[in-house]
Amino acid sequence: MTFTNRTKKDISAEQKTKTVAFVNGDVKHILEDGKVVYYYAGSQTTHTTYPSGLEILHFPNKQIERRHPGGKREILFPDQTIMYLEPDGSERTIFSDGTVVHLSPSGEKVVDFPNGQTELHTRQYKRREYPDGTVRTVYANGRQETKYASGRETCVSPEGSGSASVSVWSWFVTSDT
Repeated sequence: MTFTNRTKKDISAEQKTKTVAFVNGDVKHILEDGKVVYYYAGSQTTHTTYPSGLEILHFPNKQIERRHPGGKREILFPDQTIMYLEPDGSERTIFSDGTVVHLSPSGEKVVDFPNGQTELHTRQYKRREYPDGTVRTVYANGRQETKYASGRETCVSPEGSGSASVSVWSWFVTSDT
């Protein structure tokens, strides 16, 4: 059947599948099980909607996006990076090299590297923690601190006017005078 706007609707012989072909090249298939497959010709994207409410989009660059009924989304990128988007605004991205980035709704970011290092980004500072216990912090004002596993600390002022090195052990040294 063809409509006045040149949209065509076909129903399979067994009445199980309906296909609508639009003038712009889009095609919509409605299957017997309730699944709807819509092809957007302009963007070459396929959008499949399941009776459960799950939606899956296939993009021409091989990106796949899953949209769950509760608002959760998963995106698989062509390089095998996976991004999980939660309804509360939090995100988790797993890169193909094993790096994992967690982003909270408040904007704080935690990066877990495959080598055991962890990085925390807040509005006030960026901190990297190393497997040996060393912690480096860079504050928004440019001040830098490094705390080593040995207890030694270094600080660099924002102006770069020098650094101070402090040993935890020096705090416990007493003078004979």
